[in-house]
Amino acid sequence: MRPDIKKDFSRFLNAVPGRLHMAAHSHHYWPDVTFDAQQSAWLDAALHADHKWDHIFGNVMPDARRGVAQILNLPDPSTVVFAQNTHEFVLRLLSCLPADRVPRVLCTDSEFYSFDRQVRRLEEDGLLDVTRITTAPFDSFAARFAEAAKGDFDMVFLSHVFFNSGFMVTPLEDIVAAVKNDDAFVVIDGYHGFMAVPTDFAPMAARAFYLGGGYKYAMAGEGACFMHCPPGFGARPRNTGWFAGFGALQDTPKDTVGYGKDASRFAGATADISGLYRLRAVFEWMQAREMTVTGIHQHAHHLQSMFVRGLAEDKNTALYPAQLLVGTDDPRRGNFLTFRTAQAAEICRLLEENNIITDHRGDCLRFGFGPYHDAEDISYLTEAVKQHVR
Repeated sequence: MRPDIKKDFSRFLNAVPGRLHMAAHSHHYWPDVTFDAQQSAWLDAALHADHKWDHIFGNVMPDARRGVAQILNLPDPSTVVFAQNTHEFVLRLLSCLPADRVPRVLCTDSEFYSFDRQVRRLEEDGLLDVTRITTAPFDSFAARFAEAAKGDFDMVFLSHVFFNSGFMVTPLEDIVAAVKNDDAFVVIDGYHGFMAVPTDFAPMAARAFYLGGGYKYAMAGEGACFMHCPPGFGARPRNTGWFAGFGALQDTPKDTVGYGKDASRFAGATADISGLYRLRAVFEWMQAREMTVTGIHQHAHHLQSMFVRGLAEDKNTALYPAQLLVGTDDPRRGNFLTFRTAQAAEICRLLEENNIITDHRGDCLRFGFGPYHDAEDISYLTEAVKQHVR
């Protein structure tokens, strides 16, 4: 990544001098343009006052929609709707499932908590029948999941990149095509894929939902989540907010709740909209800097390989390449590396004591790589691991 790109993260990088943040998969740093965007949200509120929402729905949201659509190569930006978090969308999607029987859901054993916790709770009360496919072994996962997806499920839910391993499912198109029930909701959780790995969703846009957000690789922070909604699915979610009625047809039958025909049918209600200002600013910044998701992904993989080669040179460290869940020789990985080790929590603590931020999920230690990292950072990280992780 060019040096001028790293300089564009100066506010985050200089906030805590000497800190090396290797958790871009968890709380990605924001570029400086988002600071100005945050102020713009405040200033627009003061300028427009009661007419603020006209400006947001007429300018801010359309700009953000076009940015999302461009990244994913969606045919129509109007299929994108925004919310504060992906859990809102999970609830609305679940509210579309049949109410006269227990809906059947297919997913994996590695879905993020916004989905996994919710469906487990519904399972407890017998409100969902959930089938989970193990992600390991990775080499056979796509075939195993695609075969299972041929069953009679009401929802098929799958992460593009798994949060606990970094393994990337490919090709997604084959799994989506494998779903035999034409009425089933097919949902791709792209939170660790959006703006981390190049994604052409156009071939699936008419069949599958896609969830994403700004908190990770989109570099825009909280409150800027979105969902692509394929036409014809979920016309009237039971979980609904008043924003979803803005596009309702005037001839909606009396005593019937109306919905828009586009993605607004999955909209919520009044929210802090500043995240969309930041997201829009990131899209504009990337365009001005001629940055692409492909370039970001290649940069992350280059730094990952550099880090792992450095670890391999020292046989005494307690962190070594053989612990990787997805090795650097496997292109099916996102922008973070996951090491499985019983010492994950201890290593995370040791590195934090030396001002290096990572994170862990149980016995899985994760290192995230972003555009604000360079070769010098990775050399420093490697030497720190060699010195302190024994």
